[in-house]
Amino acid sequence: MAQVLEFRLPDLGEGLTEATIVRWLVEVGDVVAVDQTVVEVETAKAMVDVPCPYGGVVTARFGEEGTELPVGEPLLTVAVGAAAAGEGDEGSGNVLVGYGTAAPPARRGRVRPSSVTGAPASRAPATPTGVSADAASVVAAANGGRELGRAGGGPAARSGDGDRPVADGRYGPGRVADDRPVDGDRGGVAVIGDGPVPVISPLVRRLARENGVDLRELEGSGPDGLILRADVEYALRAAATGQVRAPAAAEPLRAPAVGHGAVAPIGAPLAQSPHQPATALGASPHGTRIPLRGIRGAVADKLSRSRREIPDATCWVDADATELMQARAAMNSAGGPKISLLALLARICTAALARHPELNSTVDMEAREVVQLDQVHLGFAAQTERGLVVPVVRDAHARGAESLSAEFARLTEAARTGTLTPRELTGGTFTLNNYGVFGVDGSTPIINHPEAAMLGVGRIVPKPWVHQGELAVRQVVQLSLTFDHRVCDGGTAGGFLRYVADCVEQPAVLLRTL
Repeated sequence: MAQVLEFRLPDLGEGLTEATIVRWLVEVGDVVAVDQTVVEVETAKAMVDVPCPYGGVVTARFGEEGTELPVGEPLLTVAVGAAAAGEGDEGSGNVLVGYGTAAPPARRGRVRPSSVTGAPASRAPATPTGVSADAASVVAAANGGRELGRAGGGPAARSGDGDRPVADGRYGPGRVADDRPVDGDRGGVAVIGDGPVPVISPLVRRLARENGVDLRELEGSGPDGLILRADVEYALRAAATGQVRAPAAAEPLRAPAVGHGAVAPIGAPLAQSPHQPATALGASPHGTRIPLRGIRGAVADKLSRSRREIPDATCWVDADATELMQARAAMNSAGGPKISLLALLARICTAALARHPELNSTVDMEAREVVQLDQVHLGFAAQTERGLVVPVVRDAHARGAESLSAEFARLTEAARTGTLTPRELTGGTFTLNNYGVFGVDGSTPIINHPEAAMLGVGRIVPKPWVHQGELAVRQVVQLSLTFDHRVCDGGTAGGFLRYVADCVEQPAVLLRTL
């Protein structure tokens, strides 16, 4: 006899309390194997593939793509046992915190529905978004004749276009609750009306829907015409300011080629769509309200906590980086893997932390103790399309320049593509912030709580400098250290920064630590 098991959104680790459904990888009626990835979700930190610990027939899914679910809410139900003959009927127990399992996805099967009955299903997240007729019979058998997903006297309705669930029976087959015709999903690209619309992000689709922008009338500026958030925001501003007419089907509104990941200029508010009242954007007479959600919300919470709890101070110094740049050029000209400047700075950081371990620590206020850490897990700030993230290089103190270069490159690419795991974004003990890539000299950054310090590196530019008693043009960089004054006094912080500057000016100083 079949047993129906409910799979809830697991704890994704590191204090994450919710996730947004990006893409379903299974549909109701599919046969899934134990530990098969069933859904792709986006947290405030990363994209995560979620595996199902049960093998059997998917009988219901909870939440449409773009829906935000709290941890512990139902994701789907699976009928295991007789109805899933030939498949695993036991849970793996491998719902890992923050990770999927290593087993490759099994070949998808499908139990085809034999009939369709119509009754609107609730759109609440805890109500299944679709239940096939055959799957419902399996559930009914397991539940003593009671069918899952019944609302108003019948099981949830389904359209005839590839078993896609109907979110609300009022809209009829092939339509979802926002009254847009939907033909299906093709590899994460929304299909609206007559053909595919190149948009992947559920956030972009939601922004367009809430503001009356027809995605079919936009030309994306991303790779292969991908529609980005910047394209939708441009269309809203253009329509409101009268630069162009409001979108019309006969005349596509073309967004400028602002480049992948581009955003609206600072201070340029989202314009009100001519099709929606001001309240649709949450606007007030004084501007537009933008919810702090996802990664932006997580960053806001963490930075606010750091400002509340950490009494920070900053010191800085200019350094002549000419010899460091020459040393790097000599290393790279000798052949072998290229050494990045960030890797050399990281190597200098770990050597300085070995001399001043107070800065590789955290504060336990409940115990009223400073905890000095034995290992250096080095975070580095990276700006991505999703926002600011801080990937972490584990055991940086045990790595050489080549290993550090390779790990920085790997984590940077993962940050760019949004594939960093929660473990790769947490657990740092010290942060290296290379804000010189933004073309600025200095900064007083906010410490990445619960760490105790952050080294900032500005741009390296030619400047007049007294070298060996004579005025010369040298490659100069500004270094700054922001530190938690609870873990040390200014003498320790100054000694750390002076040692870093000495290594930048005379890389041979590092030889003493090898």
